[in-house]
Amino acid sequence: MTRLRARDESALAEFYDKYSPALYGVILRIVRREEEAEDVLQEALVKIWHSFASYDPSKGRLFTWVMNVCRNLAIDKIRSRQYRVGNRTQPLDDSPAEYTPAEATFRPEHLGLQEITRQLNPDQRQIIDLLYFGGYTQSEAAEELNLPLGTVKTRARAAIKVLSKLIR
Repeated sequence: MTRLRARDESALAEFYDKYSPALYGVILRIVRREEEAEDVLQEALVKIWHSFASYDPSKGRLFTWVMNVCRNLAIDKIRSRQYRVGNRTQPLDDSPAEYTPAEATFRPEHLGLQEITRQLNPDQRQIIDLLYFGGYTQSEAAEELNLPLGTVKTRARAAIKVLSKLIR
């Protein structure tokens, strides 16, 4: 700790060798993708290096402090809009689903989903468009529409009930 406080880079290398496997494991459990976990670990080590002076040994062990820094950065990562959008738009090559080309006669617009959602009232349709077709979270939809979160949840729940009746 003394060497880290003195900004000794060789101490940081030793620290990395000793703790990185455990830190990486915790981060990977949260972000669930190896390249994202590597990025978060690197970001965490930079943050630890720059904010080491704020570590107070009287408040807890060094490992606990470092683990919390990593965990918080990993949680911030998965909450970020960029991460959520990236997870929704994975290339088909990475997909575990088997890719089978559609028949030439297949017309996705004939599934009837657009027609079914058109039967919703305008407020419900707007919510469904944002949540299910736009990929918004309920909080993001509330912010986008300048509505209380409870209103968005109520409209979404009502729309889903209507849609389930229409599909049956």
